[in-house]
Parts: sequence; C-alpha cells; structure tokens
Amino acid sequence: MGRATDDIEDLLRRHAPQVLGALVRRYGHFDPAEDSVQEALIAAAEQWPRDGIPDNPRGWLIRVASRRLTDRLRSDEARRRREETAAALTPADAFVAPPPGEGPAGSGASGLGRAPSEDDTLTLLFLCCHPALSPAAQIALTLRAVGGLTTAEIARAHLVPEATMAQRISRAKRAVRGTQFRQPDARDRDQRLAAVLQVLYLIFNEGYTATAGPDLHRTDLAREAIRLTRAVRRLLPHEGRVTGLLALMVLTEARTPARTGPDGELIPLDEQDRSLWDRTAVAEGTALAEEALAQGPAGDYQLQAAIAALHDEAERAEDTDWPQILALYDLLVRRSPDPAAALGRAVAVAMVEGPRAGLAEVEALAETAGTAGRSGTAGQRNHRLDAVRAHLLERAGDMTAARTAYRAAADATLSEPEARYLRRRADRLDG
Repeated sequence: MGRATDDIEDLLRRHAPQVLGALVRRYGHFDPAEDSVQEALIAAAEQWPRDGIPDNPRGWLIRVASRRLTDRLRSDEARRRREETAAALTPADAFVAPPPGEGPAGSGASGLGRAPSEDDTLTLLFLCCHPALSPAAQIALTLRAVGGLTTAEIARAHLVPEATMAQRISRAKRAVRGTQFRQPDARDRDQRLAAVLQVLYLIFNEGYTATAGPDLHRTDLAREAIRLTRAVRRLLPHEGRVTGLLALMVLTEARTPARTGPDGELIPLDEQDRSLWDRTAVAEGTALAEEALAQGPAGDYQLQAAIAALHDEAERAEDTDWPQILALYDLLVRRSPDPAAALGRAVAVAMVEGPRAGLAEVEALAETAGTAGRSGTAGQRNHRLDAVRAHLLERAGDMTAARTAYRAAADATLSEPEARYLRRRADRLDG
C-alpha cells in the first residue's frame, strides 16, 4: 500500500504542471487555476488509492480541475464574461477535449484548451521565475505550481508558519497576474532560463544542506529539484547549462548516504566512507558532466559538475585530483564572482599549495565580504569563511586561532547539525 501511494504521489507531481498549463492557457487565470489544480490533486490522492488509477490520469485531473475552476469563475459575473469573451476569440480547432469517460460521473467537462504537453512545465517555470518576483517568492511559487507541493509542505521545508508561506505565495500570484502564458521571446529567453536554473539550484542547495533547523538534509526538496531539472532537460536536451546543472545535482546527491553518522552528525567530505556513495548516481552524473562539456562553451554549471565528478571519481580522499580541481576553479571564478566558488577555490589552493596559501586566499575573501556586508548576505558568507579558515588553521598547526574560528562559525550558522559539528571540532582542540 505504501509503494502504491508513493507511485500515485509521483504521478500527480509529474502531471500537475501539465494540468495547470492546460487550465491557464484556456482560462487565463493563474491564481484560481492553481487553486483548482490543487483541489484536483487532493481529490485524486483521496480517490485513486481506493478506486484505482484512471486509464488517463491527466485527463481525469484536467476534467476535475476544470470543473472546480468553472465553478469559481461562474461565481463572479465579471470573470464569467471574460471567460466567454476569451472563448469567442479563440479558434475552435485550437482546443481538444480530454478522452471521454474520465473523471467522476456527471463532471460534464468540455474542451479545455489544446492538449497539454510537458512543454507546459517549462512555460510554468518561466512564469514562476518571473523577474518581478524575489528569489524567495520564485522558489515558493515554483514548488507550489510546478512541484505540486502544498502550502503546508513548502512552509515546513522552509521552517516558517503556514500562514506566512500562504501570504508569500499569494503575493507572488498577484505579481504575475495578467502575465501572458507563453515562453519568453528569443531575446529574453537566455536570461529567463538562467533565472529558472538558479531557482532550481537554490531549491537543491536548501535540500542538500539546510540553512536552518535540526536536519542537515531535506530529502524532499533535493529530490524535487532533481525531478524538475530532469523535466527541463527532457525539453532542452541539447542545452549545456541544463545538462550541467542536472549532472551537478546528481553527483552531489550521490554522497548523501555518507554525509551523516548514526545520530545525524555531519561528516565532512574528506572523512566520508565512500563505499556508501551511490555509485549508480556517480556513473550517471559523470556521463552527464561529460555530455554537458561537449554541448558548448563551458559555463558555471558545467564547470561545477566537472569539479563534482573529480571528487566523486576518487576512491579515497587522498586520490582526489586537486591540481585539476584548482584549474577548473580558476576558470569558474574568472567567469563568475560567486563567493561560494571563490571559497571553493581557496580550499583547492590549500590542497595544492599548502594551508598557508589557502589562508591567504580566505583572508582576501573575508576582506571583500566585510566590504560587502551591507548587502545583507555577508552573515552566511562569514559562516562559511570562518569554517574554512578554522580547518586551514588547524592544518597549519595554529590550534588556538582554529578553535576561535570554529566557534565563530558555529555561532553564525542556523543549522543545528553544522553548529554541533563545528563546536565538537573546537572542543577537540581544547583537549
């Protein structure tokens, strides 16, 4: 029964954006359409385990969601007039009806717009990552509309009250109200795709290493980011940025089984039992990374995937090809001013040239971060910087300074597993 329920949940999440796309394209009302799709998903989650999965699950969902949406629109006279006007202006052959016999008896659904395709997933992602929205709003709306998560699930993942998340999603819907449901023009497409990929990467990072709370890893968010990125790659199979991002996620997620100990304690990369890594995922990610590099000029995601592949291919930490990793980081930081990439390069410098050389890089980054402190993100950078500084100071033999840096990093992070790990390192140096 548990496996069947999981299969139904996967099916619903796969179809959710296609169903929403069909309704938005037909009726043009994103907010009520999204609510209607959520109601249809809830109805399916209740009925399908009991009655069985319909022969055409997508048609069933479209039929039920359309009926719910029609009820909503008809309750408002103005919206009903807009619906009729839009229908009158649309060519009759632009719409197809879902297969007969799907959905509850008496649903009476008629044509719902052209047959939904998986292309609606990408169109929805572009809409959810609209430049008018903040990154937090983009993430929330993406998880809700494209990921099919409920507001409660998204709130739990971000450790905020459900009411707060509901307000965030409502504001995001209002901000995109009236936006035409179509993919961006060719001149805007590259920039908008970059925003989509950035949102997916942010979702993955929050899942892989939670920024706050009692858990290091939030499996639901990490897997959802990978699932959505796979969907984008099916639509854009020759786009190197997409392939590179998927490779990076798969290679990183492959290490998950070895990242925590029996009590949930954090285990750093160089101390992990690599026999626990998912070697099937490593093989897939490595192949994707090679494909991404062959698909065009190496961008940020392709370079990061290549770095991840070098880490994952090393059977032991001491077998890691650090000179090659440093060369890739040199390329990466020349392309992007990303502080995380610069910090990764500092670690690579330390592994190739020694801890003192790495510390010099870290201090230069700390000075830059201090200058940028008014940006509002320096706190997180300082937490990472202090953790790396502490590790390099310990390697250099300066135990007093390392202990101070470990404790500073522990005080700065909101992640409980990270804080416990950093304090244990400091306490060990006390001993």
